[in-house]
Amino acid sequence: MKINNETKVGILTVVALGLLIAGFNFLKGKDVFNNTPKIYAVFNKVGALTKANEVKINGLTIGTVYDIKEVDKNLSGIKVTISLTRDVNIPANSVAYINASFGGLSAATIVIEKGDASTYLKDGDSLHTRIDEGLFGGLAAEVTPTLSRVRNTLDTLTIVFNNINKLFDSDAKNNLQHTIANLKNASRSLDRLLDAENGSLSHTLANVSSITDNLKNNNDSINAIISNTKQFTQKLSSLDLQQTMETLQSTITQLKTTVAKMSSNEGTLGALINDKGLYNKLNDAILSAEILMDDLRTHPKRYVNFSIFGKKDKGGALTSPAIKDTVPR
Repeated sequence: MKINNETKVGILTVVALGLLIAGFNFLKGKDVFNNTPKIYAVFNKVGALTKANEVKINGLTIGTVYDIKEVDKNLSGIKVTISLTRDVNIPANSVAYINASFGGLSAATIVIEKGDASTYLKDGDSLHTRIDEGLFGGLAAEVTPTLSRVRNTLDTLTIVFNNINKLFDSDAKNNLQHTIANLKNASRSLDRLLDAENGSLSHTLANVSSITDNLKNNNDSINAIISNTKQFTQKLSSLDLQQTMETLQSTITQLKTTVAKMSSNEGTLGALINDKGLYNKLNDAILSAEILMDDLRTHPKRYVNFSIFGKKDKGGALTSPAIKDTVPR
């Protein structure tokens, strides 16, 4: 079939008009091949957000990130285009934020918190946005003062350790090494002491065990000794100790009185002890009596003059006691 020129001109005009409309929409940033509704959100930073990342409301995916580009050359903001893949009503006062990936284990997503407005977003409208602190955002705010205090503490510890290094000169370090060596020796000695087979403690425990065994074997004898001791103490407690103590006290008093009289000039014994002249006279009298008795035994005829004994003894008188062996019996 032959197409006339008018038809060709009409077809070319329609195609040109379609291309003109598509080009105009493309220049406006609209995808002529994607007819899904588009909404926009402007963020200060997008982090790990990339194209095709999910957009969710209440955990339900309602779209994807269609495009990300700067607002202007000064990067005053980053404009994110959201392509809605579900036909849902989004309140006009809803707020969007970027839920960052957790350590690269999951992709970043845009989360839309639904508002309570009675009007809804239309194709081409923009969402309110906010910055999400994420899992560690609030923690970082709390940790920052703590880190500052930790830093100050570390600085203080550094100063302290520097002073300690200055304090511990070579002599002090040597003394410390000797102390550590002594501690090691003490530890070895303690190990030997606590040795289960050859240690002194094991021997001591063995001896204690032997003693306890002996006590156990002689339990009857020990009980008998305890019983006898108990009986003795009972008998001792039954004695009239008070009367005995009173008698002893009376005896001591009398002894003190006797000693006092002996020390004084009262009585013969006291006078004899304390009067030296009397003592000497008494001693002389005893000596004279002894001489007289010896002379009497030695020369009896001098004192007894009978004719039956013959003539009178003319021997001299004794002037001192005679030797005992020479005295006739």
